[in-house]
Amino acid sequence: MIGDFDLLHRDEPFDPFSVVLFKALQAIAFLFFIALVIVSPKAKEGKVDSKAEFLITVDWPDGHSDDLDLFVQDPLGNIAWYRRREAGFMVLDRDNRGGANNFVEVNGRKVLSVARQEMVSIRGIVAGEYTVNVYHFAALTGHPVPATVTVQKLNPTVTIVAKETVELGGGGMERTAVRFTLDAGGGVTGTDRTAKSILQTFYNHRRRGG
Repeated sequence: MIGDFDLLHRDEPFDPFSVVLFKALQAIAFLFFIALVIVSPKAKEGKVDSKAEFLITVDWPDGHSDDLDLFVQDPLGNIAWYRRREAGFMVLDRDNRGGANNFVEVNGRKVLSVARQEMVSIRGIVAGEYTVNVYHFAALTGHPVPATVTVQKLNPTVTIVAKETVELGGGGMERTAVRFTLDAGGGVTGTDRTAKSILQTFYNHRRRGG
C-alpha cells in the first residue's frame, strides 16, 4: 500500500490557511523575479563598442596584383600602418596585400575576394592636422595603379570630407592623398593636398637613434 512508503503523513492536520499563504508567497516571489529580469540591462558578452568618428579608405582596381598600403598620421605624430595597426585613436582594420592575401574567411571557409581596399578608422578626436598617404609596396604588374582615398566623417551624419585619386607609378613610391584639420569638437576646418612624406618620419627617427 502507498502508506507503507511513508509518502503521506496522515497524522498531520490539514491547514488551508497555511497552504493559501504559501501559494501567495510563491506568486509574489515569481512576480519579483519577472520584474528584475525586465528592469536589469541585458549583458552583451564579447561586444565592444567600437564607435568610429572618421573612416578613411583607399581603393584600387579589383583583382589587382599590386600591394598598396595606407598610412595615416595624427596631430600627435602617431602613425597607423601595417606594422602598427593601432596608434592613438586610429586603427588599421584591414591590411590588403593585393594578390598575396586575396581570401576572406566566411563561416570557417576561405572565399576568394577581388576587392582591393584598406581601411583606417579614427575612434576619438585629437585636434590638429591628419595626413593620409598611399605607399606602393609591391609593383608586380609594371603599370601605374590609380588609388582612390576617401575620408568620411561619420557623426552625427555621414559626410564626405575628401575624395582624391592618386597614381602610384612603381614600388617604393609614396603619395599624399589628402591632409585635413580638425578642431577640438571634431569639425573639419580645412583640407589640402600638399605633399608630406610619412616614411621620412621613420627615417628621421632612425637617424636620431630612436
